[in-house]
Amino acid sequence: MKRTRQDGQPTLLPAVAGAVPTTDGELPLAGDTEELEREAALSRLFDLHYMPMLRLATLLGADDPENIVAEAYYQIYRKWRKLRDSSCAESYLRSVVCNLSRMRIRHLQVTRKHIEPPADSAISAEASALLRDDQRILVAALGKLPRRQREALVLRHWLGLKEGEIAEAMGISSGSVKTHISRGIAALTQVMESRR
Repeated sequence: MKRTRQDGQPTLLPAVAGAVPTTDGELPLAGDTEELEREAALSRLFDLHYMPMLRLATLLGADDPENIVAEAYYQIYRKWRKLRDSSCAESYLRSVVCNLSRMRIRHLQVTRKHIEPPADSAISAEASALLRDDQRILVAALGKLPRRQREALVLRHWLGLKEGEIAEAMGISSGSVKTHISRGIAALTQVMESRR
């Protein structure tokens, strides 16, 4: 079967197993099939993990979690072909959300040194829906923890990851993960007990 390239020259179409003919009766190019598979895989990834990634970005302290998650999906979309195993997409996405949140917080810290914050800062509807009355104190205390302790606690207790997965997402050793988690829990326990 022949197909015409953009420059008008015909090209031979390789046979693609399971390829469905297009509306003009021709089989799609191999690149078109790969693109459709990538789009379908990313769509499934979005459906399954958007809300957990939004929660992760929110709990890590990002002021714009929706943009962080959107950027993370864009990055995984661009690098999809470079993934060695598509089953690693969730852990890669989680790492990207952590890194982008870290970078955003650093940027905000520098910016806030030079600009006075408004008296009444508004948070997004998604972020405010995540923070119920009983959780506000805990989340505020979580926000005051050192960055690494906060990340380790969020990945462990909100996402339910194992130490090895946390170490991979944060780029640190499993021993450091244990240390950050125990110190973070001790600090949060102290805050919550002083509230009672």
